[in-house]
Amino acid sequence: MTGSDEVRPATAGRTSSATEDTEPLLRLRGIGKNFGPVRALTDINLDIPAGQVTALVGDNGAGKSTLIKTISGIWEPSHGEIIWQGKPVHFRTPKDATDAGIATVYQDLALCDNLDIVENMLLGHEVLSRTGLLDEIAMEKTAKKTLQDLRVTTVRNIRQPVGSLSGGQRQAVAVAKAVMLEARLVIMDEPTAALGVSQTALVLDLIERLASRGIAVLVISHNLTDVFRVADRIAILYLGRMVSAGPVSNYDTSSTVHWMTTGTAPNGNGQAALSTNAEG
Repeated sequence: MTGSDEVRPATAGRTSSATEDTEPLLRLRGIGKNFGPVRALTDINLDIPAGQVTALVGDNGAGKSTLIKTISGIWEPSHGEIIWQGKPVHFRTPKDATDAGIATVYQDLALCDNLDIVENMLLGHEVLSRTGLLDEIAMEKTAKKTLQDLRVTTVRNIRQPVGSLSGGQRQAVAVAKAVMLEARLVIMDEPTAALGVSQTALVLDLIERLASRGIAVLVISHNLTDVFRVADRIAILYLGRMVSAGPVSNYDTSSTVHWMTTGTAPNGNGQAALSTNAEG
């Protein structure tokens, strides 16, 4: 590892609820995914602790999207085991993963531009009054409290259409929806892509708040500046294999780029950082 002055532990200024002795919230053991003769993932081992931010990085085609879709129930793994809260699980649909407490916020955010913030956050989980009609007041209170708890202060009117929001505000609404559904793990796919400086700061602050509430966050990002700002741990994929994973203090920008582009450690030892995959 070189350039140690680049290392910025993400836990600075934040006390994580997870410890080294705590059972990881999610464990992947020997996960593989094949599409016919194409092997997209091979023998993936990864621990994701509660209350920490894990950054999943890798070059294009490394397998990041395949891995998060496997975790979130879109695809079943061809091999291996997913262990959730200490028990083996089989997610056959995204609903299975959502019901278990895993929420995925994709780049398109899956929000309806023509609906307002409250309607988006409660979509599919509307609150009904005794008469069977929508309880608009209860829904507004629920949405407003969730945004306040996450300290999302840039939204002035929770009844404004989502289509009128900035990129950072839209991310905040999508994350708040996941929190409202009591997600234990929030997966965020390129959450700061195409955002300006102030909107990026809003989203990164939101990620840190999730971790401070004991929620595990898995962030997929190409932006290493963002990664070193918020991550507690880094996991690096290369051509469908997990080549390195461990505490962010084990890495700097230079070593991370080397792992991402070559699949080997900067010192030439391809197994140097793999031992951290099986912690706990």
